[in-house]
Amino acid sequence: MTQIIRFLSIILMVLACFSTLEAQDSSKAKKNKFVAFPAMTRSIETSWAAGGAASYTFRPFKDDTLSRTSSIQLGAIYSLRKQLVASVKGTQYLRNEDWILNEQISFSSFPDKFWGIGKNSKDIDEEDYEFKQAYLYLHFMKKIAPRLFGGLLYEYQRVWDIHYQAGGLFDQQNVFGRSDYHVSGLGLSLTYDSRNHAFWPEKGLFAQLYFNHFSSVTASQYSFTNIVADLRKYIPAGKRAVFAAQAWFFGNIGSQVPLRSQAAFGGDNIMRGYYHGRFRDNQQYAVQGEYRKEIYKRFGLVAFAGFGNVAHRIDGLNLRNLKYSVGGGVRYALNKSEKLNLRIDYGLGKGINRGLYFQLGEAF
Repeated sequence: MTQIIRFLSIILMVLACFSTLEAQDSSKAKKNKFVAFPAMTRSIETSWAAGGAASYTFRPFKDDTLSRTSSIQLGAIYSLRKQLVASVKGTQYLRNEDWILNEQISFSSFPDKFWGIGKNSKDIDEEDYEFKQAYLYLHFMKKIAPRLFGGLLYEYQRVWDIHYQAGGLFDQQNVFGRSDYHVSGLGLSLTYDSRNHAFWPEKGLFAQLYFNHFSSVTASQYSFTNIVADLRKYIPAGKRAVFAAQAWFFGNIGSQVPLRSQAAFGGDNIMRGYYHGRFRDNQQYAVQGEYRKEIYKRFGLVAFAGFGNVAHRIDGLNLRNLKYSVGGGVRYALNKSEKLNLRIDYGLGKGINRGLYFQLGEAF
């Protein structure tokens, strides 16, 4: 509890500084906006971490009133566990949303934890390992009908400088990707998107299905196919309140799926309260819901709950040894006109799994 109080006090000081800065620019509420702020964070994966974040929200064409707001977000943190993570990600909506561009570029130098493969791994099996990773994800979507988009995507991942306990779980389970490797894949997507807002949807549906094939043709060291289905629904739930729901599936087809391409259960977006990668395997599903309520000026509250599981094969995605997550959080609008929120969540999972999150933007 003391750590949570310290964390919140630091965040409130940051918010106070930011509120003063943005108040001077209130006349530009609907124009392009760049915000930058320091961050002192704590999560399950990083413990205490310090760094900075920035967000640029803009409209590529000033006379385009149909497209949602585009964004580019940057962030970098360094933790007490000597973890460095730096990333750039964004979404750009071109004129009348005829084209949508998504990108993510990141670098990680990350001491991490591993409990083995499968839904039945035990908390006491925890092992430390570390790696460096460079990641590139590009997704180009073209409107083919109202609110319907066809897309082309590319993913590249290089993992190196991997260190783990010799003779431990990595060797015992013959985990693919425990030595330096890279994967490279091309894929296709189909997306339906009727959400009314980019950062805080109040209504609408988002449904996306994509597959990405990794093979020697695309210069990948491992051959497998990744399939992802993401379904989200947003329903007005009273004055300045929204109920959001998500069903998520992440699957792999192939006999040699490397570690960092497997389904990793937990994290700050899906099944909050679990260490990201607490459970790993080829397949994963999760179902979660969240009630969001704006309460006073820039502040809001949320409550969330979800359940899910991992499995080696699709027919193993059942309710046995089911994992669940519940929790709540606070929202603070860094950009009030665009509803770009600072998100502070606390999630509780099964057993000893729990954690505090400080992120930019909603979980889904």
